[in-house]
Amino acid sequence: MINQSRLLSLFEQLISFDSPSFGERSICNFIKERLLKLGIIPQEDHAAAKIGGSCGNLYAFVNGALRLPPLLFCSHMDTVEPALGKKMQTDKNGVITSKGNTILGADDCAGIAAILEALTALQQSDIPHRPLELLFTVAEEAYCKGIQEFDFTILKSRQAYVFDLTGPVGQAAYQAPTIISFEATVYGHAAHAGFSPEKGVHAIQVTAEAITQIPLGKNQDTAVNIGTILGGTTNNIVPDRCKITGEIRSYSNPKALKRLQQITNILYSTAKKYGAKVDIQSTRHCTAYLTNPEHPVVKRFENICIQLGLQSSLCKTFGGSDNNTLALHGVHGIVLATAMNNCHSCKEYTTEQELYRAASLAFSLMASEI
Repeated sequence: MINQSRLLSLFEQLISFDSPSFGERSICNFIKERLLKLGIIPQEDHAAAKIGGSCGNLYAFVNGALRLPPLLFCSHMDTVEPALGKKMQTDKNGVITSKGNTILGADDCAGIAAILEALTALQQSDIPHRPLELLFTVAEEAYCKGIQEFDFTILKSRQAYVFDLTGPVGQAAYQAPTIISFEATVYGHAAHAGFSPEKGVHAIQVTAEAITQIPLGKNQDTAVNIGTILGGTTNNIVPDRCKITGEIRSYSNPKALKRLQQITNILYSTAKKYGAKVDIQSTRHCTAYLTNPEHPVVKRFENICIQLGLQSSLCKTFGGSDNNTLALHGVHGIVLATAMNNCHSCKEYTTEQELYRAASLAFSLMASEI
């Protein structure tokens, strides 16, 4: 049912739009027009005003003839940088890359293309389907800021397929972590480093000693990293402040919060030892979820993969997605691989065959009677 040439043309159109996080207006307008041509009326929310973006999340409800609960299909409209002026090229083997020093934008234009082409094919085939809900989000790459402003009271679906995972089509993530970022500033006391260093409190020294006590790296289900450190003004002054930023990821939300408290305690106790002070700020961007592999949303996916001759596999991901927020609102979902590879780099690529498979998967899920 999928029209390959139409799908490739659609994908090329989608990646041609400049759609960095908080600047998705043009691609949003394109998706709106595409949906309207299919007789689907989209609604744009007010997320733009809340997050400082150019447009909001795009939602639509599609009536279905089958008396079954609705399914949600979700992908995001923004891309990471560098992404201005994206153009694609295809080699003789059907491998699609960008033409210049930009990402390709398959993350997540491949997901958008799969959903839109599936909807088009579904309409043309006149195959009866269940009710569908569509959600195209903004600022997903910025720690999923867009979907966090979505009004979930209008959502009817309790099951979702989020098209936003790297890897071969047929792979799906059923678990993802809590992600917490933190910023800590240690305040010491400035003094002349040559004449009276004993009068100062060395903020960098305090910070460094604290860092040596923080367990960094990954062990099983939790990872901690200190990503930046900044302190001091010049070589002959004892630095009076030092700032570090870092991140915690864990498949267990309680463990992530416990590790944050541990880091906080280490910083405070070390600062107290030297007479320094500390200010710590943290933000929880995503909350961990686990979708039961026996849940119908997973089993439906696996059955469809068998029908399409795809090798299905379930995996954990250590990255966040819109599915983290969906799970917080009682929606059981999985994140599907959608023909994107080497994401977040200028070596990103997809293939004509994988794009076709992703669209076929979306179509079959929409038309499923189970």
